[in-house]
Amino acid sequence: MSLPINDARLLIADDDSCVRSILREFLSVEYECECVGSAEEALALLGRGDFALVISDISMRGMSGIEMIPHVHAASPDTLIIMVSGSQDVESAVGAMRAGAFDYVLKPFDLGLVEVAVRRALGHQRLLESKRRYETYLERMIAQRTSELDGALQSLEGAYRTTLKALVTALETRDSETHGHSERVVAFSLRLGREMNLSEDELTSLEFGSLLHDIGKIGVPDAVLRKPAPLTEPEWYEMRKHPLHGEQILGGIGFLEGAARVVAQHHERWDGSGYPIGLRGEQIDRNARIFAVADAFDAITSDRVYRVGKPYEAAARELEEWAGRQFDPAVVEAFRRVTPEEWEALRRRPPSRAGGRGARADGVYERRRFAPTSDGAKRGPHRPTKFQRARAY
Repeated sequence: MSLPINDARLLIADDDSCVRSILREFLSVEYECECVGSAEEALALLGRGDFALVISDISMRGMSGIEMIPHVHAASPDTLIIMVSGSQDVESAVGAMRAGAFDYVLKPFDLGLVEVAVRRALGHQRLLESKRRYETYLERMIAQRTSELDGALQSLEGAYRTTLKALVTALETRDSETHGHSERVVAFSLRLGREMNLSEDELTSLEFGSLLHDIGKIGVPDAVLRKPAPLTEPEWYEMRKHPLHGEQILGGIGFLEGAARVVAQHHERWDGSGYPIGLRGEQIDRNARIFAVADAFDAITSDRVYRVGKPYEAAARELEEWAGRQFDPAVVEAFRRVTPEEWEALRRRPPSRAGGRGARADGVYERRRFAPTSDGAKRGPHRPTKFQRARAY
């Protein structure tokens, strides 16, 4: 109760009218008192008003005082109960306390003890109310601080995305043929990630990894990156270092740990013939496997200066042809579950300024400018396959 102790309402239940009169006369000096002659009357009255304390005889006609206790708690959980009994045995007191009574007073009354028991009960109730108010205050403050923290984190996440997008944009100014490519594959990758039921944390890693997948090209010399002619074998060797450069750039940045795996492994192949390490199958990070399919789809369907992008069905057939070799078959299956109309809608969606989740990008996959090789050249980590030559670095 939030009222002062002497403003509390007391309910006295006893089938002895003399006992009721004595208690009422004594306690009404400080408290508002109501008296009833049975447990049933007490419960009926309790249902119509708030009482801080019930003082009840144990033995009454009809429902006993102990039988009444759980009904009082159900009807008014904050109401405390003091049991009164003429029985001198300890078992009665223990039974009352076990049933949920706060205190126990013996007849004949020592009114001084009754006063002490009442004050102790009401003081305890006031402490419980203070505790409850404090807990409510703490819950409200925690909710408020949590909301403020969520807002700060969202603002910080937005700043991260803006900064990372600016970094990618700066990289793309070095390589005009890949302009906008990163944003588009973010949208494609995230759609595949949702189709494969990735968690929110996994989607965030996939988003940042897709956005930053070519960040390692910062470490590739302009003479190689911007060369208008086919690359020589040594130049191709330098270009193939960019996943490791990217991993080193992102290394030690905690929130980009998952993204760094995408950056480092996005050119690995399901059959182990990729680079830079030659991982195979599920050794390759799942997000990197998802990105590889999104990346290839964008490459196949994007226009080039030397060719027009292929339609959806042609791209889907090519992905299926390379499933189990270059691509994780499960990711290709997930790709097929998404309708062609949805892929086209993602492609046509305007790019977001922040490059955030679900954004579209406008660009190319990567260009292939390899020096010609002899027909007998061995295909492997250092030689592009026919499909790779059709795509990008």
